[in-house]
Formats: sequence, C-alpha cells, structure tokens
Amino acid sequence: MAKLVGKFVVSPWTVKIGGLVDKPVTYDFEELVGQMTLEERVYRFRCVEAWAMIVPWTGFPLRKLLEKVAPKSEAKYVRFETFNRPDQAPGMGSDYPWPYTEGLRIEEAMNPLAMVVTGSLANHCQTARRAPIRIIVPWKYGYKSIKSIVKIDLVAAEPATLWDTVNPAEYRSSRM
Repeated sequence: MAKLVGKFVVSPWTVKIGGLVDKPVTYDFEELVGQMTLEERVYRFRCVEAWAMIVPWTGFPLRKLLEKVAPKSEAKYVRFETFNRPDQAPGMGSDYPWPYTEGLRIEEAMNPLAMVVTGSLANHCQTARRAPIRIIVPWKYGYKSIKSIVKIDLVAAEPATLWDTVNPAEYRSSRM
C-alpha cells in the first residue's frame, strides 16, 4: 500500500469553503490547524462491511469551522469534495465519478460530535497514508467520513454524493 501513495502530495494542502456563506475562505492546512484548538477524541469507526475499530482522532468540531464562514439561513446541507489527482492516486481513473463527494444535513454538521480530523493515533498532522483533512461523524458509517477534503460548500439542496450516484437504491443519503 505504501507504494501506491508514494506520489501523493499532502503539502501544501488547501481547503476552499464557500457556497451559501457570508465569509468564503480558502485555508492552507497549517493555517487552519493553527487557528483551531485541537482536541483528542476516541470514536468507534464503523464500516458498512460489518467491521469496526476504535480510533483516537485529533482535530476540532466541524461546527467551529462552519461558524467561521457564517452560513446563510438558506444553507441546509454541507457538501464535501476530495482531491482529484489521478497522477497521484492510482484508481482515480476507475469507473467511479471522481472526485469523491459526500454530504451532511447542516444539523448533523453542526452537531458537537461531528469532527474535522487533522490527525490520529496522537499524531498532530496527517501523513500521506492518512490524508490531510477528513470528517468523522460517529453516528454514521465510515463512507460518510470523507477524507482528503479540498472543498466544502454550504448548499440549499441535498447534494449528490458518489455512493448515491453509483447505487441510489442502496446508498440514498436521506435514509442514513
């Protein structure tokens, strides 16, 4: 697996936040981490394939990030998007509709348990194998825990997600 991530560039890493917000912004990873108070939390990470593990995460509440950009009242969902660099990530040329996208209802994203993860296992920052920024939503399955985020948009309508697009009958977001 290490051979597959050898070309994956994690620095510099930026995250653009926009959509239905009063204060759109683009953060450099180090700048963002420097503005937040990091905390450690231990969450059970569940997979739809019937396995789970306990993981100590480092990061900050997603709500704190969203408060910085001041969501407009019309914002009902948060749409997340990963990087799209097939030259650095073998498999991105597959049949899936890249980039990977995911979404949460604004109420879920503002829940104090939803977390922007910047590290795990007591490491402040991620390595290439772990991806720079991810979201952990402890009451949802792992596929909702998008990683390698480069864009976050607040939107009025439920966003299409990769799994909804690939198999809408099985993965419909509103049922999760």
